Amino acid sequence: MQEGYLENKKYLQSELGKIIKSYRLKTNKSISLLTAEVGMTKSLLADTEKGIKDPQFSTLWRLAQGLDIPLSHIVKKLETELGNDFSLID
Repeated sequence: MQEGYLENKKYLQSELGKIIKSYRLKTNKSISLLTAEVGMTKSLLADTEKGIKDPQFSTLWRLAQGLDIPLSHIVKKLETELGNDFSLID
C-alpha cells in the first residue's frame, strides 16, 4: 500500500506543478515576479513546479491569488488531469 501511495503522491505533485507553471506562463509572470507578489522563495516555487514539493493549502491559495485565478481553477484542472480513477487511498 505504501509504495502505491508514494507513486500516486509523486504523480499528483508532478501534475500540480505542471498546472501551476502553465498558469504562470499564461500570465507572463517570471518566477521572480510571482514569488515577490505572493511572498515565497523562488526555490519553493521552482520545486513546486517541478513536482518536488507538496505545497501547503495556504501556499496554493497565495499562488492562485498571484496568478489572478480562483484556487478552484487549479483544483478542477488537477482533477481533470488525474482522472476519475486517481486515488491516494485504496
